[in-house]
Amino acid sequence: MRFGLVHRVMTDALAVLGILALLASGQFGPWVSGSLIGGLVIALLIRDVWEKYPALKHFDAITLIGVLALQIGRLLFDPNANVLDVVIEFAAALQIIRLATRKGAAHDQQVIVLALLHLISGTVLGGGLGYGLCFLGVIIVAPGALVLSHLRREVEGNYRQGARDRTGLPVDVPRILRSRRVVGRTFLGVTCLLSVPIFVFTALLFVLFPRVGLSLLLLNRGHSGRVIGFSGRVDLGEVGVLRSDPTLVMRIEMPNLPDPPPARIPLHLRGAALDAYDGRTWTQSESWKRAAETEAGIVPIDDRWPDSALDPVMRIDLEPIDPPVMFLPPYASGLRLRTRATVAPEPQAMAFKGPEGELRYQPIDDRGIKYDVFLSRKKTPSFRKLPSGERWKYLTLPRNMSTRIRDLAAEWTKESTNPLDRARAIENHLRTDYRYDLASPSGKDPQPLDHFLFESKRGHCEFYSTAMAIMLRTLDVPTRNVTGFVGGSYNRFGRFYAVRQGDAHSWVEAWIDEYGWLTFDPTPPADAAPKSEIVGVWAYLRDLIEATSQRWDRHVVSYDLSQQVGLLNSLTSRYRRGGSKGTDGPRGRAGLLVAAAIVATAGGAALWMRRKKQRAAAASRGADPRSASAVLATSLYELLDAAMGARGVGRSPSVPPLRHAQALVSMSHPLAEEILDLTEIYIAARFGGVTISDEDRRSFERRVKSIRQPERPSQQAVTSPAS
Repeated sequence: MRFGLVHRVMTDALAVLGILALLASGQFGPWVSGSLIGGLVIALLIRDVWEKYPALKHFDAITLIGVLALQIGRLLFDPNANVLDVVIEFAAALQIIRLATRKGAAHDQQVIVLALLHLISGTVLGGGLGYGLCFLGVIIVAPGALVLSHLRREVEGNYRQGARDRTGLPVDVPRILRSRRVVGRTFLGVTCLLSVPIFVFTALLFVLFPRVGLSLLLLNRGHSGRVIGFSGRVDLGEVGVLRSDPTLVMRIEMPNLPDPPPARIPLHLRGAALDAYDGRTWTQSESWKRAAETEAGIVPIDDRWPDSALDPVMRIDLEPIDPPVMFLPPYASGLRLRTRATVAPEPQAMAFKGPEGELRYQPIDDRGIKYDVFLSRKKTPSFRKLPSGERWKYLTLPRNMSTRIRDLAAEWTKESTNPLDRARAIENHLRTDYRYDLASPSGKDPQPLDHFLFESKRGHCEFYSTAMAIMLRTLDVPTRNVTGFVGGSYNRFGRFYAVRQGDAHSWVEAWIDEYGWLTFDPTPPADAAPKSEIVGVWAYLRDLIEATSQRWDRHVVSYDLSQQVGLLNSLTSRYRRGGSKGTDGPRGRAGLLVAAAIVATAGGAALWMRRKKQRAAAASRGADPRSASAVLATSLYELLDAAMGARGVGRSPSVPPLRHAQALVSMSHPLAEEILDLTEIYIAARFGGVTISDEDRRSFERRVKSIRQPERPSQQAVTSPAS
């Protein structure tokens, strides 16, 4: 594997995981997310382009200043801008700029540090399942990226400043980075395996130390990730396109389910009730909010306290929604908010009551809310009060209502003798005589209800609920229009019912004196049911992902002090029940022996493989004559280098051998030709693959010795001046 390529790939992967950890939070809008993804792709495709164009030398600094000015401008002039979001967006842009303009190991280390900072920021922004996958990827990639970055930093730091090898030749750093011998598969695999102890240590810290509240960091943040699938008003001119939106709104765990559970159930989860209709739009005639009465964490419905010991409980995990309404089934008797047990003081969610029995909560972050709903064992309606002084507002009709609507209501109920029968008769006629249509033309008519009943005879759920509510009012039966969700579809993996944004629905509550406010749904049955598909590959994968996300949210994101205490108690009780039996019994000893045998076998196999590789490497080195000649040539040249030093023509470490010999020739030194010839022999054997035989070695050594110790002239050849 090429050292530089592997290092670049792992650094790029770490940067991508850091950016994805931010985007997985869903906090950023589509424009910001799209810009970050597009910039990331462009940065990864660019490879050392900036160095070829002198005009782009300062591109990174100019771009950085521009992005910084843009973010400061947002803080100054955008009233909805949040400091935390702006800072994190700037950090993501900084990562993209650095990826596109990096030039060495120092820049790569900056990329790694920014990726780790993005991972930390992701815990504040979201921490969902997508973030968990990014976190796992970072743990696997980070050790290898850090080690390779350190190696590259050492190579560049040691050899960039004109460094030379032991023979005096300049070090070719790009050649080292392209080398396949620096990083092998074994080295890379062992480095990545470092993620295992890191993951174990991280998991241990997570279990031992409960989550601390992050309210200070989340203060005054926007809620761009909220689900918009519910509204506090109904306009017949709007088309209900939400029936095709699969976005998850809430997960519901139902009590006393049959085996197997039904794939779909209509739940009619009530959000808000609307009492005022002006001929086109439903609204609430009153607008107020007050803190709900609570006792032992239980909130009563319609001032009626549930029997918390006997009433079955429906568990609801509600995603962040706007407006923050809590949804209730028709027979709810009370609810209990599930609070978080944290070490640091953290504000908890509170319940508030509004008009028409509406219940809201005060959002404290973007994690939604979880609550338990107590269901009446006797199927008693949730709301059983209608003050006589308020009866009139549930009978008010729009001023310009057509008279034929009153006549049609009288015709449909002419055989009914009481309000309950009249309500059932109108409900049955609307279900059987009309057709469901999201694109009904009645919404564009000045009189949409009249056009629906007598002209088009097709529409979505708001038309059906409006028709029934107004027709009952003409018969002196108090009504109100209800908005909420009709879901849900059973998730086979998580064992919960999924309610989706496309399950938004509208129905009717009618006041029947003997019973209270009863629920009626005049929409045709096939179109009032949950709309999400329950078969096929897509449905299978969707259920698997949503169930995994639920477990991640419950056991990781929502892990708190109470869960820690429960886990500790569970482990302690298991140890006390079977602590001694696990090791002292025959099965315990057999298990230990099997485990020991597995460990010993694995260790022996690893040792055998290691020794085998060492023997193969040693044999390979011994069988390579060129490698042996290269080593011998280096030793012989060291002798020549020492001899030249002894004769006063030593070579400087910064001068290559061949250049030094050629310099001696140019100076006509007496030993120049001999030194040049020996140097060429060295270079041919060291880099050219020429083999040095024993005779060649002895000849080289004799010639070096003659250079070091030249022959002295004999005494006979010396004549004295006297002779």
